[in-house]
Amino acid sequence: MDYTPILLLFLLVLVAFVYSAVGHGGASGYLAIMAIAGVAPAMMKQSALVMNLAVSLFSFIGFYRAGVFRLKLFLPFVIASIPMAFLGGTMSLPDAIYKKILGICIFISIIRLVYQFEEKNEPNREIPLWAGLFSGGSIGLLSGLLGIGGGIILSPLMLLMRWSKLKETAAVSALFIFVNSLSGLYGQIQKGGFNLTPDLQIAVIATIIGGLLGSYFGSQKFNSKTLKYLLAVGLTIAGLKLLFT
Repeated sequence: MDYTPILLLFLLVLVAFVYSAVGHGGASGYLAIMAIAGVAPAMMKQSALVMNLAVSLFSFIGFYRAGVFRLKLFLPFVIASIPMAFLGGTMSLPDAIYKKILGICIFISIIRLVYQFEEKNEPNREIPLWAGLFSGGSIGLLSGLLGIGGGIILSPLMLLMRWSKLKETAAVSALFIFVNSLSGLYGQIQKGGFNLTPDLQIAVIATIIGGLLGSYFGSQKFNSKTLKYLLAVGLTIAGLKLLFT
């Protein structure tokens, strides 16, 4: 009996759980797993965005109920990201270049998973409007182009610039991922229609289960350090495969 499909589904649940727990949709992880499984890049992007929509929404709801969402932190980024994510969704890259850029983004996501940002008892810095528009638009374009939500880039940026606290960042990132994934998916559908195979439909269900569990435990201060490191090892292997094959 071939246990590979079961293993891939388990990995999808694990990715969704861990990423949802930190306010991410997990698209970079789903894309890495699908790349290993040999899914075509065009189908990878649509599938990852659908998975992202479900998981990021559950993650956002969990953090919103915890009372850590701040609308004023969200708006400067999303104003430019939505139209740019749509534009990115209508664009295509050669498969070889797509995989290399995706591999780099996967390594960014690994750093975000394993690096622990320190929580400082300092007031948040104000987000300059130009910085919010520029970073949101740039991340949105990349999101639609690659089939990710952009949280792996936005959240470390917000934390490094001290624009928000950890939980606030997770809440903003989750909603940012949701709207970018929706806009990027719409752009891709306008370009080439929508096609989700039965196998990928099962994969979406698996990520929904992982996302529900992750959003609950993540918003309740669940410590998933061990899972994060295990996931980082798997993503490293996938990232290397994308970069060097």
